[in-house]
Amino acid sequence: MDEFGPYAPHGSLDVDATALAGAHAELTTRLRDNYPFFHPRYIGQMLKPPHPAAVLGYVTTMLINPNNHALDGGPATARMEREVVGQLATMFGFGEHLGHLTSSGTIANLEALFVARELHPGKGIAYSADAHYTHSRMCHLLGVTGHAVATDRAGRMDLDALEALLRTGSVGTVVMTAGTTGLGAIDPIDQAAELCTRHGARIHVDAAYGGFFRLIADDSADGVAAAPFQAIADCDSVVIDPHKHGLQPYGCGAVLFRDPAVAAHYVHDSPYTYFTSDDMHLGEISLECSRSGASAAALWLTLKLLPLTPEGLGAVLRPGRRAALRWAELLAASTELAAYQAPELDIVTYLPRRDRLSDVDRSSGRILDAGMALRSDEAVFVATYDVTADALAARGHTVTADVGHGRVLRSVLMKPETETVLPQLHARIEQLSRDAG
Repeated sequence: MDEFGPYAPHGSLDVDATALAGAHAELTTRLRDNYPFFHPRYIGQMLKPPHPAAVLGYVTTMLINPNNHALDGGPATARMEREVVGQLATMFGFGEHLGHLTSSGTIANLEALFVARELHPGKGIAYSADAHYTHSRMCHLLGVTGHAVATDRAGRMDLDALEALLRTGSVGTVVMTAGTTGLGAIDPIDQAAELCTRHGARIHVDAAYGGFFRLIADDSADGVAAAPFQAIADCDSVVIDPHKHGLQPYGCGAVLFRDPAVAAHYVHDSPYTYFTSDDMHLGEISLECSRSGASAAALWLTLKLLPLTPEGLGAVLRPGRRAALRWAELLAASTELAAYQAPELDIVTYLPRRDRLSDVDRSSGRILDAGMALRSDEAVFVATYDVTADALAARGHTVTADVGHGRVLRSVLMKPETETVLPQLHARIEQLSRDAG
């Protein structure tokens, strides 16, 4: 930025170099109090490091610190945001569209449900009982009645239960989930379309977790089912989180609407904001105000190198999908562990083979704790998932229901490197299960 002339930084910003070094040393020490989210042995929650290109794009842009709310706050990064949102829209099969990045999937879903409320005032919003809890929370925030629809034995929305609800005429929008955060289940979006149309209900797709699997939704051996993802093209809105499978730092979500006319529901004015251009400012189609331009630049640079194609970013997703399928095979052959249900994406749920649900719960907890307590080169980091006795029975697990619910194990195979260490992870967890008794 030398073309604007030299200037001297203000003295009030100066800090002592020794004090800075000491504070930074303390910071790095305190940051060690984390789990190794970057490592393939970490298969607990939906956490992974951003791609180096995303870090480079973010840090480079952060030195300018643009704000993508208004064009005068970030003209270059606003253009980048429109470009990446257009690429996301193309991935989902949207033509003309309206959309923008958000600070999270939660905010993206809030915006989608806000528009749903405005389009069908007085009507409720339906979502799967296994959908992310954000939908019930956002319905409460928006003053809209939320309806949790029962799921089938694979954790997908039960269409018979949905139809019974739609017949009441009380629902204006149905939220279908493309990859539940608990099980990775994919709601039958393709089968729900005709049903919702018949009853005059819109469809919003929460693809915050599973959206990028659209790139490998090809019914291939290491892909995922095509039909539900292809059906998103005809839905009314969709949410996706680039800070999950899109390799971005937190927070970076996105919301897209198939009908640009929904911009009318965002209309507002500001006497000091939108003055540098007659073009639409991103803040005019967003409930958020200040938003990081660095997030847009990070995603833009990443997609320059790993485009939204099966050979680009899709190639990053396939190893996790293969790992999930391979683990399902290992679990089927195991005398110690059993798959809770077949994985639809890259999330695997499984349980120690025990006779009573209370023992399944206790062993799962012991495996979780013991795995983290091992030496660093042997540690394995898993998570647990609470299930009911009825859910176990529906999936064919003959476990005595001496308690109403309990924990099983859950692992997220987001990192492509996990595929190479899966046999060792499986063997380690089997041993931990035997030790748990």
